[in-house]
Amino acid sequence: MGGISIWQLLIVALIVVLLFGTKKLRSLGGDLGGAVKGFKSAMNPEDEEKKSLEDKDSTAQTSQQATEQKSESKDKEQA
Repeated sequence: MGGISIWQLLIVALIVVLLFGTKKLRSLGGDLGGAVKGFKSAMNPEDEEKKSLEDKDSTAQTSQQATEQKSESKDKEQA
């Protein structure tokens, strides 16, 4: 009594799909998801800074390993 039943929710959902179409609702859901993701990242800037620093460190390590491998291959070619 006074509450919304599952049948009423299904009827409202059907009307919304008929009015807006699935394509429009899908894009609306994607936009909403992007907004929530942006809000979460804005609320935790420390986590994002840590991730970016870790990414830079790993990139530096891989580039250093690549230069070491190149120098080793040059040494082998000279021998």
